[in-house]
Amino acid sequence: MPTPGPSSVPRPGQAWPFPSTPGGPRKPTAPCTDARLPSPDVVTDRRWLPSFWQSMTMLTVIGEGLVDVVQRASGIEAHVGGSPLNVAVGLARLDHPVQFIGRYGRDAYGDSVAAHLRASSVMLPLGPDELPTSVATALIDDDGAATYTFDLTWELPGIADRLAFMLQGTTLLHTGSIATMLAPGATDVLAAVEYAHPHATISFDPNCRPSIITDVDYARRHTEKFVTLADVVKASDEDLAWLYPDMDVLDAARRWLSLGGSEGPAMVVVTRGAEGPWGVCHAGEAKVPAPRVEVADTVGAGDSFMAALLSGLVDRGLDGAQNRKDLRELPAEGLAELLAHAARAAAVTVSRPGANPPTRAELDAVL
Repeated sequence: MPTPGPSSVPRPGQAWPFPSTPGGPRKPTAPCTDARLPSPDVVTDRRWLPSFWQSMTMLTVIGEGLVDVVQRASGIEAHVGGSPLNVAVGLARLDHPVQFIGRYGRDAYGDSVAAHLRASSVMLPLGPDELPTSVATALIDDDGAATYTFDLTWELPGIADRLAFMLQGTTLLHTGSIATMLAPGATDVLAAVEYAHPHATISFDPNCRPSIITDVDYARRHTEKFVTLADVVKASDEDLAWLYPDMDVLDAARRWLSLGGSEGPAMVVVTRGAEGPWGVCHAGEAKVPAPRVEVADTVGAGDSFMAALLSGLVDRGLDGAQNRKDLRELPAEGLAELLAHAARAAAVTVSRPGANPPTRAELDAVL
């Protein structure tokens, strides 16, 4: 096979790279259908890696990847998961070029993590390490809701020296969940966000896990650090109720919008299950109903919502720090459209088992 280069990056069914269109959304090119093209792990080939990153704009997700061991009354299944990883897969399935910066082990579970990401054409700039792959055990109740316990390791040794290289083409960086709370890796994630902020849109989902981070004061302090740096924040009503037990959930979200002043969030969105999502931006507030579907389970629903929300912003050309002013001036009607789009993605996900976000074609089909 000839030495791979940037022009051969698109995978079958993938619709990137996108041409840049100043002042407007980037329109995806026709999906690639050549199955002979190399898999996304060729980005580790040092013969062309520098030219690839210099010529490519992309979205970056940094955070934990793990294996969900799902226990149901009918039996036990294993699915690749982790909130940031799910968002990366969701963005890739919506035809965006995306890289996932996270750790996974040199073991069978780690092989599953890497294969799952590559199957959706997510790029992996980091290879496996010698630590065990993290595992989350999800107990599914009769209503389809999931309760989690975790056995995980979160660290990114040496990542600080590679940030400038790996993030140079990033127009949007997303993070959240365990990766932003659990030492020692949380420090590296915060450094990555601070590095990317001057040139990229930042998005954050705290996705709180009280069974792992039990100190709510600690969690609140760390969450607010990331909220202050973020342009787009999404949280569940359960997250906000845990972080601010003495405050109304929506009032807590409104308070987040004020953090960071003129450099703070452009929008804060709250998912509320069957009640439907609500959001606030500087132009006002919006809410939309949740689509009615038969629920298989809720695993990954919030992550599919997050991915589709970000996809909607990118489709509107609002990613990149140069578009931060336009993002902050988004009208309430535009926020409502984004909420509805993201809610449809979540509805597709809850209609089938596991964290299985929709493709762009599947999402377009439910419009």
